[in-house]
Amino acid sequence: MPTSSSSSAQAARAAVAARLRELRLEAGLSGVELAQRCGWHKAKCSRIENARTPPSDADIRAWCAACGAERHTEDLIASSRHAESMFVEWQRKQRTGLRRLQDSYLERYRDTTHFRVYSPDIVPGFVQTPAYATALLSSITEFRKIPNDVSAAVAARTRRSQIIHDSHRRFALIVEESVLRYRIGDTEAMTGQLGHLLSIMSLPAVSLGIIPFSASRPMWPLEACYIFDDRLVQVELLTTDVTLRAPTEVATYLRAFDELHKLAVYGEHARNLITSAIAEVSGP
Repeated sequence: MPTSSSSSAQAARAAVAARLRELRLEAGLSGVELAQRCGWHKAKCSRIENARTPPSDADIRAWCAACGAERHTEDLIASSRHAESMFVEWQRKQRTGLRRLQDSYLERYRDTTHFRVYSPDIVPGFVQTPAYATALLSSITEFRKIPNDVSAAVAARTRRSQIIHDSHRRFALIVEESVLRYRIGDTEAMTGQLGHLLSIMSLPAVSLGIIPFSASRPMWPLEACYIFDDRLVQVELLTTDVTLRAPTEVATYLRAFDELHKLAVYGEHARNLITSAIAEVSGP
């Protein structure tokens, strides 16, 4: 793995190195003893633990085996493999505008059959209308001070979103009621978006749940996340797009999604929340 100047990637590699060191200490081994068990030069352990040399998959397997910690092997391999791509700064991804960012997800979408999406604040991209997407992406463009290619980006997002009509895939969408209330764009854009949510609820491959303001919350609102099958989670933060592939991290998000699912309402109750929001946006 090549050295990167990205502080986020460095932090990801350092986290892997720190965990390997913890396993060695928990096993009561010195660096020299671990190197002997693995058949390495003694300096190799130090280089790995100090994140100067990224470990290979084989290195991690040997390290975990030497420490009697094989159960951690796959998580550490997943974290190490994706240390460079796990944290990607939005500014770097968006520096040439937003259209290329939309297209960058195409392969990930094509490879997925079961999508789980949770959003606390905006309508998920799958089901955004062009007017809503235009308002949202325009705001992002202005905030980021990046080249304005909003029209092309909206067109790319709209094309990509056609996947939701593929009956061979499944889409489980959960949003907070606040998504219905936050006004993105003008009245026409917002009412059109809410009306679109009503229409997509009839699609056989789509399940739309809404967590009401009135819900008792054993599970707190999370950051927006997209779960692709059971293999990958994309978490969207203000400054960072985080991609998680470690099995235990993916499992944690799957468990959280299940808890959020229990809080959501569906069917007629969800429709009532949407129609109430439309009436509020439309005014008297």
